[in-house]
Amino acid sequence: MSVSHVDLQTSNTKLRVFIHLAENKDAGRWKAGFADGSLVGINDDTPYGYGRANALGCTVSFSKAHRETLAGKMLRYGLRLLLGFDFVHAWRQRHEFENADVIWTHTESQYLAVAAVARLRGIRTKIIGQTVWLFDSWNMLSAPKRYLYSFLIKRVDVLTFLSPANMQVANTLFPDSDLRLVSFGIPAETTVAPKVRHQKPMKILAIGNDRHRDWRTLVDVVRGQPDFALTILSGTVPRRLVAGIPNVEVRLAKSTRELTDGFDAASVVCVPLQENLHASGITAIEEAVLAGVPVIASDTGGLRHYFSDKEIIYVSPGDRSALLEALLHVRDCPEEACKMAVRAQGRMGPGGLGADEYIHNHVRISHDILREGAELQTATAAVQTVKTLA
Repeated sequence: MSVSHVDLQTSNTKLRVFIHLAENKDAGRWKAGFADGSLVGINDDTPYGYGRANALGCTVSFSKAHRETLAGKMLRYGLRLLLGFDFVHAWRQRHEFENADVIWTHTESQYLAVAAVARLRGIRTKIIGQTVWLFDSWNMLSAPKRYLYSFLIKRVDVLTFLSPANMQVANTLFPDSDLRLVSFGIPAETTVAPKVRHQKPMKILAIGNDRHRDWRTLVDVVRGQPDFALTILSGTVPRRLVAGIPNVEVRLAKSTRELTDGFDAASVVCVPLQENLHASGITAIEEAVLAGVPVIASDTGGLRHYFSDKEIIYVSPGDRSALLEALLHVRDCPEEACKMAVRAQGRMGPGGLGADEYIHNHVRISHDILREGAELQTATAAVQTVKTLA
């Protein structure tokens, strides 16, 4: 990228942002799902709210899914299995990479693929790589994959993290990389005022499909508690885990309306987690907070970066007795639980947690690295001029 081009970005020219997402997060499909209500959750009409950058001096475009033959799909899936990222999907976006000022990604699967294409094509576009799961499993990777990923990570201009725990591990592995903490946020414009909830039996709602959900601990606590009624909205719960337990229901929410109804009926939202580094469960927690429901969550993954123990109730991961005690506390002290929900909801919105601040941070980082790149090129050109004159 030329110095003159970067200078324009700092004046009146819009920043050209290309969002590279997973193949199944095609922006057109996302918008259609948002419009008909089948995209479950609190969302924008663009994936993860990235389209909000259009109102912040950017021109945003998104990666697209391509029509595939059976052979093409098998090739893409095969390489993805071998490499651990979707190289073919990224390769199909290579011209868009070249025409952008900066590329944003949502997980390491995308930024590793973008970096691979950039390395092969000599593309110099800046890359912001958001890391989610990679460093949870870094030590379990094969030596060739660690070498490959390290090589590709060095091509990424900024690594962003949703959790300080994740970022701390990355800092030990890549001390020379530019690492930034970016709090994840969902659209926070619509809230439901918290209320004192006296349901009997106590209605517990748990949602999410993240790989680090600890369904076993939650089910074990609820089992044999007839005054508890647990509903799990997830596709990752083993059916054998809940077989024969009358006060546990497992199903998928097929629409945002079903999810909203679940929040409205719940006495508490429980987010049980295994140990992790990446703020697992934060989307579910923020959705519950916006819905005005008290939250109990496992104390792991850097969640305290988002909410304190004055705003949600934390329990140690896997601690059944602590989880039971927390549930009984919410049941027996509904007024106090409501006050916690009010305080938690106060963390959301302008100046706090939400999609606006999440996207603002991406725009700020983009301008930072483009300005730094321009300054470096200017300094290099000055040194070359001095050498020439000498």
